[in-house]
Amino acid sequence: MRKVPDVFVIVFALILLAAVLTWVLPGGSYDRIEVTIGEGTREVVDPGSFRYEDSNPQTIEIFTAPINGFLRHGITKIVIFIFLVGGSFYVLNETGAIAAGIQQLVRLLKGREFLVIPIVMTIFSLFGAAFGMCEEAIPFVLIFVPLALALGYDSIVGVSLTFLAAGVGFAGAFLNPFTLQIAQGLADIQPVSGWGYRLVVWSVSTVVTIVWVMVYAARVKAEPKRSPMYELDLARREEIMAQQAELTEFTWRHGACLAILVAGILGMVFGVVQLGWYIVELAGLFFAMGILAGIVSGMDGNTLAKTFIAGCRDMAGAALIVGFAAGIIVLLEAGNVMDTILHGMGTVTSQLPSLVGSYAMYFMQVFLNFFIPSGSTKAALTMPLMAPLADISGITRQTAVLAYQLGDGFTNMIIPTSGVTVGTLAMAKIPYEKWFRWNLPMQLMFVALSLVFLIWPVMTGWM
Repeated sequence: MRKVPDVFVIVFALILLAAVLTWVLPGGSYDRIEVTIGEGTREVVDPGSFRYEDSNPQTIEIFTAPINGFLRHGITKIVIFIFLVGGSFYVLNETGAIAAGIQQLVRLLKGREFLVIPIVMTIFSLFGAAFGMCEEAIPFVLIFVPLALALGYDSIVGVSLTFLAAGVGFAGAFLNPFTLQIAQGLADIQPVSGWGYRLVVWSVSTVVTIVWVMVYAARVKAEPKRSPMYELDLARREEIMAQQAELTEFTWRHGACLAILVAGILGMVFGVVQLGWYIVELAGLFFAMGILAGIVSGMDGNTLAKTFIAGCRDMAGAALIVGFAAGIIVLLEAGNVMDTILHGMGTVTSQLPSLVGSYAMYFMQVFLNFFIPSGSTKAALTMPLMAPLADISGITRQTAVLAYQLGDGFTNMIIPTSGVTVGTLAMAKIPYEKWFRWNLPMQLMFVALSLVFLIWPVMTGWM
């Protein structure tokens, strides 16, 4: 059987491709202007300012791209977040509290394991739709992957419970301040307007995804070898079962550590929604949670430190791949061809009939998402272009925002340039190629859904 390349090989090949594009494509750039959105400002492109310039072909820079990827705005914080969260959850895991909690939950759900899937996925999808949960979903795989294995499912189901569900909510969001509200502000339409139809989009997307995962989970539970993770999950499942076999009772220390975990999760939700917390604050929250759990469990200072470092060591691969993936965007920007790609796609879109034009906008966002995984960054780059293009094409700006949302959100769950995606998979110990093969049919379903979702807005002139 042909061996599938490691995710690092795939990402470095994409870095090489990006370097080639800097030699093939002409350079170009838009002027940037500052606009006010809500209480803040954001730098956006001036849609009428594009001009061709000399490109800056990249060669030796392919070897420095990963380093600059780590230094790219926002990426450094994600890398540190992964280390701190990984170390903290490793401490929590070593307390035995998670294993004890899973044991109690498995007993409670005996014969009703399937209820975990719709309940947990609905909650995380709602988080994605309401406050844009994305990076915040990363740590939860360390809880729900072991739970899924203990319930007789596989690692993919565990990741689907949180990461996949949050991603679906993120794509079909009706409140998300990081994508929807920024995009509507840039398109000069009322923030959160059109929420009724978006609520339909979110509901349908969430229900279809839950059904998909439940069908898959039932097949895996009935015949475990049907899982692409079967062999890799064997050792992890045995480890979980061994941990549970060693537990003779649920102690007060276990309960206290789980209470700390629940408090940390509630604190995260409150901090994000009410206090505007993001990566730095959340990393600090989980770090504090890990230290407190270690102390409550009875660990001494040296043991706690060594356990935390061991957890960070396990996260090295996840942290490294985030920087490598960011290196792709670094090369395209340094080569002065990112705006050229954007301009070329926008020019084609403006020439098409209304419905076809909305589809072109959607696929434009799908394509650009590979190079610009950040939803807010992509909104700043594309919405100043898509808004006037929508006017020319006879499409409402509200529809253009929906096309942006759908094109941005769903593919985040599969592209190797997304630090959140590769970081989550590495943390869950799921090889990227296995996730890609499993998730690809679902992505085709999301494409079909997205095209259907765009029909009513175009036909009715949805405002």
